[in-house]
Amino acid sequence: MKITVLGEARFPSPLPFHVSDKSRVLFNAIVDPDAPATEELQFEVAGPREKLFFDPKKTRAGIVTCGGLCPGLNNVIRSLVLQLHHGYGVREILGFVNGYQGLDPWRGSEPIPLTPAFVENIHKEGGTALNTSRGPVDVSVAVDNLIRRKIDMLFVVGGDGTQRGGAEIYQEAKARGHALAVVGIPKTIDNDVAFVSRTFGYLTAVEEAAQAINCAHTEAHSVHNGIALVKIMGRHAGFIAAGATIASQDVNFTLVPEVAFALEGENGFLAALKKRVVDRAHAVILVAEGAGQHLMASGGDQFDASGNLKSKDIGAFLRDRIDAYFKAENVPFAMRYFDPSYLIRSVPASAEDAILCDFYARNAVHAAMAGKTGLVIGQQHDIFTHVPIELLTNRKKQLDLNSPAWLGVLAATGQRFAQFPS
Repeated sequence: MKITVLGEARFPSPLPFHVSDKSRVLFNAIVDPDAPATEELQFEVAGPREKLFFDPKKTRAGIVTCGGLCPGLNNVIRSLVLQLHHGYGVREILGFVNGYQGLDPWRGSEPIPLTPAFVENIHKEGGTALNTSRGPVDVSVAVDNLIRRKIDMLFVVGGDGTQRGGAEIYQEAKARGHALAVVGIPKTIDNDVAFVSRTFGYLTAVEEAAQAINCAHTEAHSVHNGIALVKIMGRHAGFIAAGATIASQDVNFTLVPEVAFALEGENGFLAALKKRVVDRAHAVILVAEGAGQHLMASGGDQFDASGNLKSKDIGAFLRDRIDAYFKAENVPFAMRYFDPSYLIRSVPASAEDAILCDFYARNAVHAAMAGKTGLVIGQQHDIFTHVPIELLTNRKKQLDLNSPAWLGVLAATGQRFAQFPS
């Protein structure tokens, strides 16, 4: 887990507390004494270092936010600026506008000078003050621009696609001999970033999703045989669906990408739904966008600007299949369909996420000032770490079906229809 350093750190840090480069965090907190001995995965501990690679008085930093919106983006921007300005005395900070497009002078707008005055109130609003976009940038053009603008460190706020782009920028700058610190801050409400216990924005999204479920439950419970179907974000992982299910305690069926399920047959989802409606006269279904993809016709794949495979619309598919099934079974029902996907990610961060944003941002600044590059700030066992970008972008985190989260879902819903780990 060796982290690349641009060179010898020679400047004394103005901060009173320092972390040793030798400090490590074990990936696994639980050790099985009966298991065969293996080499433990260890991560460098994040935090301020005693010596800095960059002279704060001569340092110029850049910040870019990419990909979909997420609660807390403005909190991260604000904390980056304040830590650079007040903590280290860095006076020149540029915010590149519209995601990676902003690194291309031919496609993007002029960067925004970021000052404490500019970021004073941005954390009170959702979205990002720097705007965002999907899609890559010509890395050669981007590095040309960064060199021309004398950028010493670039903070990249985004998901795995964004961090892959950061890795390419870091490698290009390295090949050119330009001392550029590229430090990533992992961003996704899906909480599916490997080697990160919790990404910022996740708990806010869960809270908003739980409120949508409460409304759905009211709708379903207020009519005879009411069925409320709620589609939520979660392309590859069901963390939001699981968290919202446990938080709300009003969901009867939770469908996630990690678990393939049968639709038809006596042990299938539709039969289980019918039994629930006949017995209790209402039902609430929560489905993550990436669930049930095996049920829909293959072919005609579409990709977003970042190269991610778009999920087929499981919400509309289930809505139509439920409608057809209950009509064929001559069971009267009232369907209510909710899709709060964009609502849960465009709100300001909750207090807990705001704190997490601050910790991620300040640890990113500490790493960059020490001359560390090609890394993303991670978190294990409530300790912030340095994770090589290449390691983080090579795997996804998914729900463990033996974890308290999924067992909590099963306990809260009581769902028993046939399911098979995918």
